[in-house]
Amino acid sequence: MDLEQLKEQVIEKIRTVFDPEIPLNVYDLGLIYDVQVTEMKEVVVLMTLTAPNCPAAGYLPSQVEEAAKSVEGVTDCKTILTFDPPWDKSRLSEDAQLMLEMI
Repeated sequence: MDLEQLKEQVIEKIRTVFDPEIPLNVYDLGLIYDVQVTEMKEVVVLMTLTAPNCPAAGYLPSQVEEAAKSVEGVTDCKTILTFDPPWDKSRLSEDAQLMLEMI
């Protein structure tokens, strides 16, 4: 499997991690800024939270790491938390925007 396919599988797994306050997965919510897979098949995820004082800060990044590590072929995962740029609703995927309008 090439690195791009592995990256797509990692993203699909990350989509199984949901924000505890908003019924959307963290990828479609726009909390994942970047996913990189190295030649050693290590995954690096750059992510944010909806707010710096988000109560999920203690466990959401580790849930993302565990999801990525569960993909066959991934050797390790590191999640880097950033607040630059800060998250806002413009980062929502189209599917997420539609879902939030229905709620």
